Amino acid sequence: MKKLGLALGAGGSRGVAHIGFLKALEEEGIKPALITGSSMGSVVGAGYAAGVSVEKMFEAVRNLKLFDLISPSTKKGGLFDTKKMRNVLAKYIGDIQFSDLHLPFHCMAVDMISQKTVEFSEGSVLDAVVASSSIPSIFRPTEKEGMRLIDGGILDRVPYAEAKRMGADVVVAVDVLGQRQCSEKMPGAIGIVLSTVDIMDNYRTKMLRERDKEMIDLWLEPDLGNMSQYSFKQFDFAHQRGYELGKANVEEIKKILE
Repeated sequence: MKKLGLALGAGGSRGVAHIGFLKALEEEGIKPALITGSSMGSVVGAGYAAGVSVEKMFEAVRNLKLFDLISPSTKKGGLFDTKKMRNVLAKYIGDIQFSDLHLPFHCMAVDMISQKTVEFSEGSVLDAVVASSSIPSIFRPTEKEGMRLIDGGILDRVPYAEAKRMGADVVVAVDVLGQRQCSEKMPGAIGIVLSTVDIMDNYRTKMLRERDKEMIDLWLEPDLGNMSQYSFKQFDFAHQRGYELGKANVEEIKKILE
């Protein structure tokens, strides 16, 4: 059997689809040999690699409220600090080290100083996931070893290349954001900024995917419609669509692995 690597992409609350996807694979007896993740993909990937069940992960997400994650920052760099986010993650995975995980897992962040991606594979998983999930301006960047770390999805939305470098024979990439469209209604100033970032991200991801197509055995996108990645109201919907995506592609994944 070939070694399966899952690359779980960034996507905020849309990333709950990753949990449903993993649940579908589990039911069909498909287990990844390794996982990579960016942003919300790193949260789900870290939980799974630490041995947290998909049921417990989804239960945690369903009970999550916005103010469980945010607390005003008293320092420059972001509206909110990452203390509450860190506490929520620690409740489920603890301050585990990469070397203690049940299966290999790497996650991505971006260093504003060097303007490059940073791949975390050792040390504190909690520190790495918090850095990988720090949305610019919303959360204060993580300062570590001379780096100013922000959300990995900024430069590496779906870290398939990292899965390949880790030794995956088969790479299945799950992109929960897809090619997002601009809203028909004129958004406010913050909405315009976020939509502009989406356009740049769409273009970059499409370009990289085409360039690196030989690395990717299967690229999957759950049908999440116009669900906002900042919504706290459609977790059940995202989970179900991820589950359906997994079930619909089980036979294809098994075929590739044979």
